[in-house]
Amino acid sequence: MHAVGTVPTVPHGLRPRLIATDLDGTLLRDDKTVSPRTVAALAAAEAAGIHVLFVTGRPARWMGPVSDHVHGHGLAICGNGAAVVDLRRGGELVAARPLSARDGLAIVRALRAAAPGVSFAVERSGGFHHEPGYGPSLPGSSARVAPAETLLADDPTFAGQPVLKLLALHDHLDPDAFLALGKAVAGAHGEFTRSNPNALLEISAPGVSKASTLAGRCRELGVGPDEVVAFGDMPNDLAMLSWAGTAYAMANAHPAVLAATPHHTLSNDEDGVARVIEQFLP
Repeated sequence: MHAVGTVPTVPHGLRPRLIATDLDGTLLRDDKTVSPRTVAALAAAEAAGIHVLFVTGRPARWMGPVSDHVHGHGLAICGNGAAVVDLRRGGELVAARPLSARDGLAIVRALRAAAPGVSFAVERSGGFHHEPGYGPSLPGSSARVAPAETLLADDPTFAGQPVLKLLALHDHLDPDAFLALGKAVAGAHGEFTRSNPNALLEISAPGVSKASTLAGRCRELGVGPDEVVAFGDMPNDLAMLSWAGTAYAMANAHPAVLAATPHHTLSNDEDGVARVIEQFLP
């Protein structure tokens, strides 16, 4: 059940040049669709000359629900900043910021020691692979099932497929406690965050986050942080929301996101993003 939000207000005179929005729990409704009102708001923003950039933890292969709603550049930031993809070319990888095998293996060793029972999965640009304990493969999946040490190795099987994300799953730990533990024992080797209600850590290369990749994209466009409006709902959005000049947390956001973000809007099922965009359009 969603938290009750209030109709958002926007700072006086706000005229952003770029909108950066998360997808799950933010732009997408709980049924993983984009509402007609949100589709219209995104199109109107692009028509007004405002760049719209999807910034998500999702891999490129999960971008189907929004691929029809990109305008202009067609680019999206995926994997919590580890990849920039071109949705007009079927999610083709444009740029990657991979996790090295050395850092990945150091994280695996540290978490195995600190959180017995942890299991791992590896998201490469060419697909998803996991340990036996991580869960069953989906029907028709080409996932390789093997220990994390094998999945992270510089193996010819994975040639040209950089590691975009290491995932660590625990069946019993509190999600926020697991995140804090991961940062404490292996934070020097990667960027730790989470976006799932379960104890599932998402780990990128050191310094790689939604914020850092968004900042790079904005530099290419000549857009400053004060010209960006960002939307998000989970801990993996915190850095992006802090970096943007104007940031909105969804009413359904994680308590830490609500506490850290100055502006709030209605929930993802109430068109919270669209309601903000409509207020600053000409």
